[in-house]
Amino acid sequence: QVQLVESGGGLVQPGGSLRLSCAASGIIFSFHDMAWYRQAPGKERELVAAITSDGRSNYVDSAKGRFTVSRDNVKNTVYLQMNSLKPEDTAVYYCNAARRISRYWGQGTLVTVSS
Repeated sequence: QVQLVESGGGLVQPGGSLRLSCAASGIIFSFHDMAWYRQAPGKERELVAAITSDGRSNYVDSAKGRFTVSRDNVKNTVYLQMNSLKPEDTAVYYCNAARRISRYWGQGTLVTVSS
C-alpha cells in the first residue's frame, strides 16, 4: 500500500521557521515528482513547492526566497523548509507524489502562524 506520512506542522510565531517532512512508502520514490500543496480556510488549494525526480524545483511566488524544498532518495523523504513565516502561510499542507497518471496524497499537516 502507498503511504505518505507528514510531520513537522504546528504553531509558530511570525518570522519563525518550520520544517515539514513527508516520508513515502509503497512507491519507487526516486521515480516520482514530489510536491507540497496548501489550503487555507476559504481558499483554493495551491501548489507551494515541487521537486522533480531529477532534482529540479519550483515555488509559488509568495514562497520564493523563504521556502526550500528538498528530497532524500535514501530516506524516501521530501522536506519543506519554511523560514520567515507569515500569518498568510497558515494552512493545511499536503504532500503529493506524482508519476505519469498516478497521484498520491498525504493526510495533511496544519501550520499555524500566529502571535
